Amino acid sequence: MIRTCVINNQGEIFYNVPLEDLRQEDVKWFWTDFYQPDPDEVRLLSSFFEFHPLAIEDCMDDFNQRPKIDFYKNYQFLVVHALQQGKHQAVELDMFVNEEFIVTFHKQPLTELENTWERIEQLASSIKGPFFLMHTLIDKMVDEYFPLIYQIEGELNTIEDNTKDESIGQLMDRLFDLRAELSKMRRTILPMRDLLYRMINSERLGQLMEQHLYFNDVHDHLLKLVEMIESYRDFSSDIRDSYLSLNSNNMNTIMMTLTVITTIFMPLTFVAGVYGMNFENMPELHWKYGYYGVLSVMLGIGVCMFLYFVKKGWLRMGKGRRKNRR
Repeated sequence: MIRTCVINNQGEIFYNVPLEDLRQEDVKWFWTDFYQPDPDEVRLLSSFFEFHPLAIEDCMDDFNQRPKIDFYKNYQFLVVHALQQGKHQAVELDMFVNEEFIVTFHKQPLTELENTWERIEQLASSIKGPFFLMHTLIDKMVDEYFPLIYQIEGELNTIEDNTKDESIGQLMDRLFDLRAELSKMRRTILPMRDLLYRMINSERLGQLMEQHLYFNDVHDHLLKLVEMIESYRDFSSDIRDSYLSLNSNNMNTIMMTLTVITTIFMPLTFVAGVYGMNFENMPELHWKYGYYGVLSVMLGIGVCMFLYFVKKGWLRMGKGRRKNRR
């Protein structure tokens, strides 16, 4: 699907303008969005817009490209990443930008882009050209990183407090899942930070001088996000080490208790083993149902010990409730 938005010299906005009319003299600048284009629409990137084959190849790659900026003769090509809510998966957005147009290309839906498209008329006063629009899209993507980070922070605090009295095994599973999510977000946010740093320090992007403060603000947000991710990774490591230490202490306590019980019964077992309990005056030897009675007693002892161990939590990793000491 291809859709267009045109801003003329009088500041008026028109939607779904045919591509052939995008280069009329009255057009100040335009935005063309390619969303899940078919092969015929993809060919327009080269036949109509005359973009470089390498840039088009990056757009069509099935694997997400690393966030980057490439400088071509009459335009810049950018690859940026949004994050899907809930999945923390990176979604690629490709942009071709110069002073006359911005062309966006994406294979998956992007909430940030859709919101901007729907509000382009309200934003017309603040979006003064393609580079302003590029900043708006990147800024909205970066802003959507924060709720995901705060969500992980809340889950880490829940794991540390353990208000649901979960076992350490369950807590560790959740903790390692969160560390995996942090790693995925880190692989997206770090390259985005490097991209913004390159953009605000590049002498080849003279068009950004007016928007330098705006892009610098986005870079500051990315720096904060990187610091938060590193902080939460360290925090998760501290929680992991604390619960591993607590579990090790629980295991030592269990082993000490079982060792004491075993030590008590060792001399008794030794005496029974030496004499074999083969005495003539043992009334139990002549009981008709003595054998079945002993089996019942053994079964009862085994079941009682099993239930006791379950109640004590010895057959699984300890619950390890901890107080929040931060």
